[in-house]
Amino acid sequence: MTAMWASMSVLMKILWGITLTASLIFIVQTVMTFIGADSGGMDTDLDGDLSGDVPDSALEDPSNLGHTGMNLYTFRNLINFLLGFGWTAIILNSRIKSTFLLVLISVLVGVGLVVAVMYLFKWLSSMQQTGTINLYKSAVDCQGSVYIPIPGHREGEGKVQVTINDSVREYNALTDGDALKTGVQIRIVEVINANTVLVEPMETIII
Repeated sequence: MTAMWASMSVLMKILWGITLTASLIFIVQTVMTFIGADSGGMDTDLDGDLSGDVPDSALEDPSNLGHTGMNLYTFRNLINFLLGFGWTAIILNSRIKSTFLLVLISVLVGVGLVVAVMYLFKWLSSMQQTGTINLYKSAVDCQGSVYIPIPGHREGEGKVQVTINDSVREYNALTDGDALKTGVQIRIVEVINANTVLVEPMETIII
């Protein structure tokens, strides 16, 4: 193993390092997602004031409530890209002599993997929510944690992960108070619209 590592070029050593690191992070993210643990600290944005009552369309089709959006610039998508890019470059390195062509194909595979995973999660979310009208009524008072930081005083949206009907779900989120950092424990106090909820930190709740 040591001899093989020593015989690699600097580029291949970098590729292996990036790919193995991305693979490890991906495994951790996947395990944490399935066990319902807080993975918010591993997924933040790299990149409006909303208000109003819940529309009738949301009552008729509550599947919209759990829509997670299609935000491209997240750490999770970066990991997915590095997985596709890294493993493609490693596997095809000995077969494709042109560095430019190898990088181009690897980039395309990485981007394709990101898009595929985004649409897969969107499809799974819509399938999971279909026909569960009780979910909408059950959202208020459910607890969870901040997934992507939420600006204070409804100045922008973040994301939260909450447990509803024994299932972990993601929502766009606003707050009336100060900004909420990733990992802060919250509860839903109101449904703003079909995709967005209003939350408050748990420490503000007086028992």
